[in-house]
Amino acid sequence: MNIFFLTLFIFVLLYLALNWFIKTSSAKISRSIRTFVIISSVILAIIMAYAGRFIFSLPFLMMILPLIKTKAGFTLLQVLRFWSLLKILKNSGRFNFNQNGSNFNTQNISREEAYKILNLDPSKKYTKEQVLNSYKKIMKKIHPDVSPELTRLASIVNGAKEIIIKDIT
Repeated sequence: MNIFFLTLFIFVLLYLALNWFIKTSSAKISRSIRTFVIISSVILAIIMAYAGRFIFSLPFLMMILPLIKTKAGFTLLQVLRFWSLLKILKNSGRFNFNQNGSNFNTQNISREEAYKILNLDPSKKYTKEQVLNSYKKIMKKIHPDVSPELTRLASIVNGAKEIIIKDIT
């Protein structure tokens, strides 16, 4: 029902805009378009100035990464999965963005955390090939050869894979 009203609203606005274009002179249309561009530019500048404090944050970088052609070839779904992996690890205290927390990797990973890290459901039964496929998908994006800064993260994912494979066998 909402789609109907939205479509109706769009068509009414389109009708009014076309009707206005027909009845007005080209000079007035040109002035109106110029005014609209100037006002929208000012509004966009105000929005960007307000959002500027977020512009260099990690979530913003993750949002725009699919728009940038990278060597690793991230897609939006892979970026979201990578972001959720970082969030899981940061919430569990296993991955810290500063260098002071290098001892977090020595903690044991629980079975549930290992399944979350590899994006697997702990209640389902998986074969070794399925676990390795999930592991390979993640490691293609975070392998230290792709980015040396991700060495600690790759070691955590390796540990999660080992725990799940031990759990399977």
